[in-house]
Amino acid sequence: MITVVGTGTGAPLPPDAGAALAGAGLVVGGRRHLAAATTIPDTAERVVLGPLAPALDAIEQFLEKPAERGRVVVLASGDPGFFGIVRALAERFGAERLEVHPGVSSVATAFARLGLTWDDAVVVSAHGRDLRTAVNVCRAHPKVAVLTGPGSGPAELGAALRSSGRVLVVASALGAGADSGAGSGTGASTSSGSEVASDSGMGSGSVAASASASNAGATSGTGSTAGSGTGSASTSNAGATSGTGSGASTGTRSGTGSSPGSGTGTAPDSGSDPHSDAGSVAHSGERERVELVTPAEAAARDWGPAVSVVLCLDEARVLSPVRTVAGPPSGPAQWALEEGEFTHRDSMITKFEVRALALARLGPRLGEHVWDIGAGSGSVAVECARLGAAVTAVEKTLDGVERVRANAAAHGVYVTAVHGAAPTVLSDLPDPDAVFIGGGGRELPAIVTACARRARRSVVVAMAALDRVPAVRDALVAAGLDCDGVLLQSSRLAPLPGDVTRLAATNPVFLLWGVRPPARDEGVAQ
Repeated sequence: MITVVGTGTGAPLPPDAGAALAGAGLVVGGRRHLAAATTIPDTAERVVLGPLAPALDAIEQFLEKPAERGRVVVLASGDPGFFGIVRALAERFGAERLEVHPGVSSVATAFARLGLTWDDAVVVSAHGRDLRTAVNVCRAHPKVAVLTGPGSGPAELGAALRSSGRVLVVASALGAGADSGAGSGTGASTSSGSEVASDSGMGSGSVAASASASNAGATSGTGSTAGSGTGSASTSNAGATSGTGSGASTGTRSGTGSSPGSGTGTAPDSGSDPHSDAGSVAHSGERERVELVTPAEAAARDWGPAVSVVLCLDEARVLSPVRTVAGPPSGPAQWALEEGEFTHRDSMITKFEVRALALARLGPRLGEHVWDIGAGSGSVAVECARLGAAVTAVEKTLDGVERVRANAAAHGVYVTAVHGAAPTVLSDLPDPDAVFIGGGGRELPAIVTACARRARRSVVVAMAALDRVPAVRDALVAAGLDCDGVLLQSSRLAPLPGDVTRLAATNPVFLLWGVRPPARDEGVAQ
């Protein structure tokens, strides 16, 4: 039997760890966990958890020994069943051989410090993974928790979300002690457990009750922004931080906080669990910090190695109705909506029959980024956002840009509307997973070429003009995509006098799509 003990967000170890450790013959854990485990028998072997494979091998070798040698105990940060080591142990040894004692995850702790529920949050791990997935989720959803890692920390996340309108809550050294009393700067910290500070004085929405301050008034715990007043920031389970003052800057954060280290994001200390949800915390001299900043402020700082988790929030939408299913909202009940569901000009909108097939070929989904080029009304952009994707709509007319924004707002989704002409403006955009092109005129082949070179998965092009089909197909094929297409021509039921019905033909549309073939790995070491 392998006993897995979740240590929550810091030391000392939870009470049930002592009983498990008493009969241990092999104890595996991070260096700080092993140091905190004072009840490990002198005869027990110890393995410092760094790279996972050697630790799993050591466990397997120990399990082959006689049972009287004692049990295997694994100490893991946070909740080991939540982005944690339980998965690897179950895959290697079988779930039936595991006895798991869960701890409190860093995600649950961070939201608790803000007094917010998290059953409606999307949790995404950037630890050892491509940060772009986390960025796309943050752009598409109002409440996201990002488990960070080296090279994928608050600074990198903030740099990618500068224009998103979100705020970031950076939770560092969760579980480490925080002194009460006055801190440095203009505010006084009265927190007995953690400390919440605001760097920026964001809006007075729901997060204001937790960590933020009013745009026109005060910044919690740091002095106030332009104007004068009194700011406050309260936390669930954490006391409150408050301060007064005036001026144009946010002032100095109360308390000492965590000192900057080398690099950004969460750099696990030697022997910490690289698969933990809690990150590397409780470094010597660190204090728990929960700081609310703008993405730009996050990008400009060196956060050191103690970051536990980053919350990305739309302050106006952090409180949602009561949920039945946790996590991201369920997908829409319908798609390929009627044209009347969108504001548009002179019927300049992708018809729902075309949209239906285009969406099927685009495959928009959570964690991905879609471009809608020549967006017009933004109907395709909105539909992709409703299906969970982060979406950028490019439109060359100002009234079109406003129309896209209005339609996105009407459907309650996030769409980044960019004013400009393709392909010129595309160079400044993050790479897409999929692209829909619904306009372009004579520039269409050049636009298709630019999009096809950067799309990670697929490009879909809608055209009314037969003459442009060959050039578009050539551009897709030249970019290495597998090309296919159809001519869509539909007839809709239309009423006639006398309670009878006729078929009304819609204009035919060519739909071409290119799909990037999977990378070939013959001869490549796996």
